[in-house]
Amino acid sequence: MTERKPIDCWLSDMDGVLVHEGKPVPGADEFIQKLGESGKRFLVLTNNSIYTPRDLSVRLRVAGLNVPPEAIWTSAMATADFLSAQRPEGSAYVIGESGLTTALHEAGYILTDLDPDYVVLGETRTYSFSHITRAIRLIENGARFIATNPDAVGPSHEGNLPACGAVAAMITKATGVEPYFVGKPNPMMMRSALNRIEGHSESTAMIGDRMDTDIVCGMEAGLHTILVLTGVTQREQIDRFPFRPSRIVPSVADLIDLVE
Repeated sequence: MTERKPIDCWLSDMDGVLVHEGKPVPGADEFIQKLGESGKRFLVLTNNSIYTPRDLSVRLRVAGLNVPPEAIWTSAMATADFLSAQRPEGSAYVIGESGLTTALHEAGYILTDLDPDYVVLGETRTYSFSHITRAIRLIENGARFIATNPDAVGPSHEGNLPACGAVAAMITKATGVEPYFVGKPNPMMMRSALNRIEGHSESTAMIGDRMDTDIVCGMEAGLHTILVLTGVTQREQIDRFPFRPSRIVPSVADLIDLVE
C-alpha cells in the first residue's frame, strides 16, 4: 500500500463526532482548539441544510465549541456550489430554510416558482403539502430535481422526523424522476469542501461516525478516513461493510496528538 502524505487539512462531521445529542464529545473542544492553534486548514461538515454557517457556529459555541462560521460547510452550501458550476445564475424553486435559500442567493440564483431551472429540496422543520405539490408539477413540466442530502429521518426531542430523503422519495414516486443528491455520501460534498480550503485529497483526513456516509464518501474522494466510535457506527458493525476506514479511534480526543 502506498504511504500517505502527512495530514495538512482536516474535514470533520459534526453530529456524532464533535457533538452528541447537543452536548460536546469529551475532547472535542481541545481538538478544535489545537486545529486553530496549528494553522491547519479545516472544515466542519454537516448534511443539515436548515442552518446557515453563522447559525451553526452559534449553536456549537453554546455547546462549548469555538468553530467560526467560515470553518463550516453544509450540504446547502455544497448544493449551491454545484448548481452555480452547472448553470451559473440559474433559477430554482426551493423547499427549505434559510441555510439553503441564503446559500443559493449568495451563489447568484433567483428563487422562483415560475419555470425554474431546478427544484431544490432541502431540510425544513415543517414540510408543506402545497409546496411539495408545486414541486411535483414543476418537475413534471421539466425542472431538474436536486436534493441536498439523502437522509431519510432526522432527530428531534420527540423522536425521528421525516427528512429530505423521505420527502424526495415521495416526489419521485409521484413524478418518476430521481433527484441528484449532493450531500454525503456523494463524494461531491468532499470535493467541494476541498475546493473551499484549497486542500488535496492525498493530505486530507475525513473524520466521521458513520460508515455509510462519512467514511464511504471520504474514501471515494480519496481521503484518509478516520472512524470515531462516539456516534452511529459501533465497532462490531464495521465488518459488515465491504470497505474499511484508514483508522478507527474511540473518539476525536484520540486525534489531538495527530494535529501538528
